[in-house]
Amino acid sequence: MTTTNAPLLETETEIAAPPEAVWAVITDPRALGGLSDQVMRTHVVGTAPVGLGTRTVNINRRGPLVWPTRAKVVRFDPVRDYAFRIKDNASTWSFELAPTATGTRVVHRREAPNGTTKVSRLLQEKVLGGVADFDRELTEGMAGTLQRLKVLLESN
Repeated sequence: MTTTNAPLLETETEIAAPPEAVWAVITDPRALGGLSDQVMRTHVVGTAPVGLGTRTVNINRRGPLVWPTRAKVVRFDPVRDYAFRIKDNASTWSFELAPTATGTRVVHRREAPNGTTKVSRLLQEKVLGGVADFDRELTEGMAGTLQRLKVLLESN
């Protein structure tokens, strides 16, 4: 039985759009949620623009399972780095942007340097098919998120 998550899951792509256009989508939690395999909706707590310290409640779905998670923006370096920490499992999800000759390189990560919480690992093992399989599913979902982001931005 696996006892900790892989500390880092990562995918990347290049998008033929300027970093500012990519930034506008990834820092809009409502838009970003619609691009994810798992996050159905994200509700911003409060009314201020999204920035460092912004809190959200996410509604996640996997098949018939639906569950909420709570997040807080922990890195907000405009047009470079956007990250939010999931309170419920101690992971941080991030998007790192870098300009390229033809657009923007986007790296999407799930960071868990100390693993995830004990309850999260237990749920992954007992309900979600095991930690290794769920991490693989998350990585595939991250790649799907980037592909949908690419299609969205390159079709404009």
